[in-house]
Formats: sequence, C-alpha cells, structure tokens
Amino acid sequence: MKRVLSVTDLTVSGIAYMTPVTVFTTYGIVTVGTDGHVAAAYLVTLCVIMFTAVSYARMSKEIPASGSAYTYVSHTFGGGLAFIVAWALLLDYILLPMVNYLVIGLYLPEYLSFLPSAFWIIASIVVVTVLNFLGIKLVTRVNVILIGLQILFIAIFCALAINELSIPGQQIDYLAPFYSSNMSTSAVVGGAAILSFSFLGFDSVSTLADEAKHPKNDVPRGIIYCTLVCGVLYVIVAYLGQLVFPNWHLFNDPDTASLQLNQTIGGMHLNELYIFIYMFGLFASALASQASVSRILYSMGKSGALPNILSLKNKKYETPTFAILLVSFVSLSALSLSLELASSIISFGALVAFSFVNLSVIKHFYIDNQQRQLVKNGLVPFIGFLLTLWLWTQLSRQAFEVGLLWCMFGVVYLLALTKWFSVRAPKAKLEGQ
Repeated sequence: MKRVLSVTDLTVSGIAYMTPVTVFTTYGIVTVGTDGHVAAAYLVTLCVIMFTAVSYARMSKEIPASGSAYTYVSHTFGGGLAFIVAWALLLDYILLPMVNYLVIGLYLPEYLSFLPSAFWIIASIVVVTVLNFLGIKLVTRVNVILIGLQILFIAIFCALAINELSIPGQQIDYLAPFYSSNMSTSAVVGGAAILSFSFLGFDSVSTLADEAKHPKNDVPRGIIYCTLVCGVLYVIVAYLGQLVFPNWHLFNDPDTASLQLNQTIGGMHLNELYIFIYMFGLFASALASQASVSRILYSMGKSGALPNILSLKNKKYETPTFAILLVSFVSLSALSLSLELASSIISFGALVAFSFVNLSVIKHFYIDNQQRQLVKNGLVPFIGFLLTLWLWTQLSRQAFEVGLLWCMFGVVYLLALTKWFSVRAPKAKLEGQ
C-alpha cells in the first residue's frame, strides 16, 4: 500500500471515525440509563480508554503494521488467540459503519419524509464504498472538511448553551451531571460500557500503519491525539446538554433525544443545522470505519486467517477491493437492526480487543523482552486491562449473548482452519512479507 498519511492525516482519520458529534447518537439512551449522568459516564470511559490508548500507542510503535489488535496479539500470543481476538474485533468494526447508516436512516426521514429510510441507508453505503475504492488519501481529504463542520456545530452548540445558562433567576446545579445524591455507580459504569464504542477511533488509527509515512512515530501520536480531542469534546457537550435540559425523563424518544435538546437550546434553526452537520459527521465516520475494517480484513486475508480473496487489491488505487465490498454488504443490516442493540454489540467486540492489547504490552515488553520496568510495562497496562474488563462486565445480557455466539462461530472456524489444532494458526504478516 502507498505510504501517504502524515500524523495529521492519521489524527483526522481517528477523529472522523470517532465523530465529534457522535455524542448526540447515544445521548438519550445513556442519559436515561444513567439517570441523567451521561457526562460522568463519558468521563469514566475517557479515563479507562486512555490506559488502553497508551497500550495501543506502544504496540503500534513496536509493531508498525496494519491489522490492529490482530497483529499485536498475533506477534505476542500467537495466531490462535489472535484470531479469536480479531474475530471479536470484527464484530464491532464491521457493525460500526452499519450504525452510522442506521442513524442516517433514523434522522433524515424526519426532515425529508418523501424518501424512505431505506433509500438514505442504501445511498450512503454506495457513496462511501465508491470513495473507499478511490483511495485512503481522498477519504482523508473529505474527512478534513466534514470534521471542520462538526467542530463548528459543537462551538455553536456550546455558545448557545452557555447563553441559555446565563439567563438570570435560574437555579442550576453545576455538579449534577457528574454527581448527585441519587446517582447509581453501576448505572454510570453501564453507560460508560456502551459509550466505549464512541472511542473506537484511536484503534482505527493503528489499522492504517501500512499507509503512514512514518508509522513508528506518527501512528502512536495519532492514537493519543484523537483520543484526547474527542474525549474532551464528548464530556463538554454532554455536560452542557444536561445542564440545559436536566429533566431527562421528559424525553419523547431516547433514540432521538438530541433533537429535543437542540430544540431547547436553539430552536428549529439549530435542529436543522444539527441534522445537516450530523449527517455529514456520520458519513465521515462511515468513510473512516469502512477504510479501517477493510484493512483488518485485508491483513487477515493476507495471513491466511480468512479467505485470501480479502487480500486482493485494486491495481490502480491499491485499496482492498473485496474487503471493502464485504463491509458494504454487511452494512445493509442497518435496514433491520436496532440502535441500542448495535451499540452494545459493538462495545463487546471492542472491549475484548482492548483487553488483549493491554495484555500484549505486558507479554511483549515485561516478559518476552525482559524490560522489568514494573510501572510502565506491568502496572499501567494491567490497570488498563482491569478497567476494560470492568466495563466489559457491565454490558447488557443481550450483548453478551450475541457476542459470545459470534465468538463461538469464530472458534468453530478456527478449528476447521487449523484442522483441530493439528497445524498452527497463521500469524499476521508485516508489510512486505
């Protein structure tokens, strides 16, 4: 693949994947689930994710290749465990583009009712697929514009919210979004588990290592930069939103509660601007997420863990053709899947991958390379592992059922691939191998 991405490009890709305005996607669902403490849930998620982001940054510097968790676990624990981790990771990576299309299908018919939800979903899939065929650099250029629009909207939202809060005579509890006497710790942690899918963008940066100009330095920096930028934006927007609209039990529909929130802050004009920019934000996320998952499928196809056809590239643009097409086909499930279930399922796969990347740091540095720096190579990644495991256990029963069923299919496939482990599972190959 062509090495064309700078640290700015990588950071932009991560931010586009995470989508700054994605804070509005699950705003209503998590606000209701946490009894009005979504800002606290975001803060918990950011703290947990930063430990894991550091682990990803360190592994990406040590093993500068695409494939993300699959590549890191493969070169520390072997191909068998790496396959299961990657299989779990594919659950969220393949479904994340679908979530973007699903939300597009939920919102656009509210304003353009003459066209059905299915039209917007299918049209978005087609356009995103074509742009991904044309190359990662074009995707990045488009995402710069789309991210700029999202940042502009967030600035307008924050300004209007602050103006609303400055009206004299209001009794405002400025601490309430983070703490109140009726706050349930388990509910906040459960909300944080769902919100972990909002931070998947830092992981996506590591999938672009084969296309980075200086992967050893730029990929780790891109991972940390995009995590911090989006995490801070999420917390600020959630905090101001809950201060302006504290009566969350008055939401008409948790799935589209952000429309009510924007209506309260800026009326119909802000709602219309929100819909316009939010759709572009979802489109940017779909672009970045499809690019990322296709690189994981490409890496697994190249190693032989998945059918080799997934490693075939377009000769002109050097993009993984069949991997991109497969993601587009799976994304059609947006026509029938619910937003809450999809969000929970996505978090299941992500948290499995996050757990094993933290363990990979311990195995690679502390055990294999005998770098006995207890805090850096032992304690920090182990805390990241425990915190991720903590979030993982807070997911819904339905998410566990679907996630574990998916992993069982992966185990069956692995048994067939290795002929009941009579041969070794293939390991991820580095670029040039």
